[in-house]
Amino acid sequence: MTTKPNALIWLWLSALVIALDQLSKWWAVQTLQPMGVPHAVIPGFLNWTLAFNSGAAFSFLADGAGWQRWFFVVLALAISAVLAVWLARTPRRDWRTGMPLGLIVGGAIGNLVDRLHAAQVTDFIHVYFRQWNYPVFNVADCGISVGAVLLIVFGLFAGKSADSVR
Repeated sequence: MTTKPNALIWLWLSALVIALDQLSKWWAVQTLQPMGVPHAVIPGFLNWTLAFNSGAAFSFLADGAGWQRWFFVVLALAISAVLAVWLARTPRRDWRTGMPLGLIVGGAIGNLVDRLHAAQVTDFIHVYFRQWNYPVFNVADCGISVGAVLLIVFGLFAGKSADSVR
């Protein structure tokens, strides 16, 4: 019985996202003091602003009594395990599935490390324009978001030729 090469190789991308996420969060905590004070990067559009979130996206469940930490730990582990199985069942040549899954797993584990270590996630990227403000986020969140969007986009156009996309 021979096994075909699978897409688990894309876990290298997960490791890269985790490393970049943790390094950038370490930098933010060391550099962006005090918490909540914006440091302009691109005035009128991008600040570095240190923030901590004990909840999920958009501070969902942040006001919980502490149980949400373990809920999100279990959720991140379960999602990462399911996506790893998906990668194991995906052919290595299918980068349109492997790359997005690798990004999502890296982001989930990057934030998981924070939850296990500090019971909160470190955020520091703040995008805004005039009165519009996007919630402060981090590199792990970028991995999850970009991976999810790519998975959807690639899924929508799966099997379509270049002629039929035009």
